[in-house]
Amino acid sequence: MSDQPNLPFSSPVMPKMYDGDKVISFRCHKAIGCFNACCKSIDITLTPYDIIRLKNRLGVTSAQFLREYTVPFEFEKDGIAGVKLKSVEGGSACRFMTDEGCSVYEDRPTACRYYPVALVSMRKQDEYTDSDSYALVEESHCLGHQEDRSLTIDAYREEQGVKEYDELSRGWRQLILKKKSSGATIGKPSLRSRRFFFMACYDIDTFREFVRSDGFHSSFALPTAEYEALLVDEVALLQFGYRLLRQVMFGEESIEVVADARNAVQLKQQANYIAEEEAARPKVWHDYDPALEPVDL
Repeated sequence: MSDQPNLPFSSPVMPKMYDGDKVISFRCHKAIGCFNACCKSIDITLTPYDIIRLKNRLGVTSAQFLREYTVPFEFEKDGIAGVKLKSVEGGSACRFMTDEGCSVYEDRPTACRYYPVALVSMRKQDEYTDSDSYALVEESHCLGHQEDRSLTIDAYREEQGVKEYDELSRGWRQLILKKKSSGATIGKPSLRSRRFFFMACYDIDTFREFVRSDGFHSSFALPTAEYEALLVDEVALLQFGYRLLRQVMFGEESIEVVADARNAVQLKQQANYIAEEEAARPKVWHDYDPALEPVDL
C-alpha cells in the first residue's frame, strides 16, 4: 500500500509514473496562444516553503498571508491540514496573474514551477523512506506540449528552480505520508496536535514566537548557537519545526527534553501554560475552527 499527498488528479486511477530521465516536449512563453490559461482556474496546494517565499515577497507576516491569501483543507477527514492559494474574489483565477504573466514569478509556488509535471511522493507502510516519481499533466488547453523543445524532467526541474523548493518541504511531505501510512496505529491526532502542525508548518512567524516562549524553554533544551539561529533563519526554523512535529506526533525524539519536564504532571502544566500564552495572541489556526478548545499535545 502506498500513500500520495496532493495528487493533481481527480481520478482514482493512478497516472503513469516516470523517473527524472523521462524526456518531455514543453515550452511556455508569452507569445503562445494559451498564455495565462493555466492561471485562470487554479487549485494550488502551498508547501511551507512556498508560504515563506510569498509572504516575504508581499512584505506581510505569515499570519496575515494565511488569512488573506489562502484557504484551509484537510488531507483526510479529521486529519492534518493543508492550505491552498485563494483565487480572486468571485472567480477561479490566480490573484497574482496579470496580462504580462505572474506578478510573483521569482517566488511562484512549487506547483506552478512544476507544471506540466507533477511530483508524486509515495511511502509504503513497511518502508521508512519515501520515494519520488513524476507524472505528466496534459490539459487540452495547453499548447506548450506542441513546442519544438525536448528536455528531461530532471533538466526541467533544474531550469524551473524547483529542487530547492522540494528539498525544503521534504520534511513536510514525509510527515503527511507518515501520518497516512501509519493510520490506525497512531490514531487520530488530537485537536491540539493538528493546530500545532498548522502553526509549525505554515505560520512561521507565530512559530518563532512559540520558540521564544518561556514554555518552550522550560520543555526543551537546545544548544545556544542552534537556538539563536532559529530566531533569525526562517529555513532553519522550518526544518526544526519538522523535527519537533515528528517528536510530538510520532515520538521520534531528536530534541532534548528538559529533565524535569519528563514528569507527566509538569508536562501538563507546561502545556496549559503554553495554551494560555497562545490564547493571548491572535491565532491563524483559530480562524479556521474557532470552536476548538486547547488540549494537550
